[in-house]
Amino acid sequence: MEEIEAAYRAHFDDVYRFLRGLTGNESLAEELTQETFFSAMKHISDYRGESELRVWLCSIARNLYYTYLRKQKHLSGDEIPENLIADEADFSEMIADKSLAMQIHRVLHELQEPYKEVFSLRIFGELSFREIGSLFGKNDHWACVTFHRAKKMIQTKMKGADPDAGL
Repeated sequence: MEEIEAAYRAHFDDVYRFLRGLTGNESLAEELTQETFFSAMKHISDYRGESELRVWLCSIARNLYYTYLRKQKHLSGDEIPENLIADEADFSEMIADKSLAMQIHRVLHELQEPYKEVFSLRIFGELSFREIGSLFGKNDHWACVTFHRAKKMIQTKMKGADPDAGL
């Protein structure tokens, strides 16, 4: 029990930010964050230490979100576009701007998986590509490529919505 309390104090914000970015909904993110720690408490014996505790918690959070989506019948696949674009610093600066951050969250909410989740883990969860790849059972190169494709999708959608968005 003490392990979960310590994990809660240390990683609540990380899990919440991850889910907030993934869901685009504060109250859903709060609810799923609480469910994440409740589930972790029930299954702490399953944690083998093969990844960081934060990564394990985000994996639980992701699975709970997928369960929520399945119940809502919103989960579907999508084709992977071929274009890549890079410059993470631009997105970090844009997210600091509240109005641009809201635009990004709206567009991000429309993305299909795994793009939405990989982008959220990288930008909001501040996970490394290695950690993200590990969550998906893939390598760091896959995580990097998926992240850059997600960024390109977001940029394209934002440019289409507002030609003066400055992207």
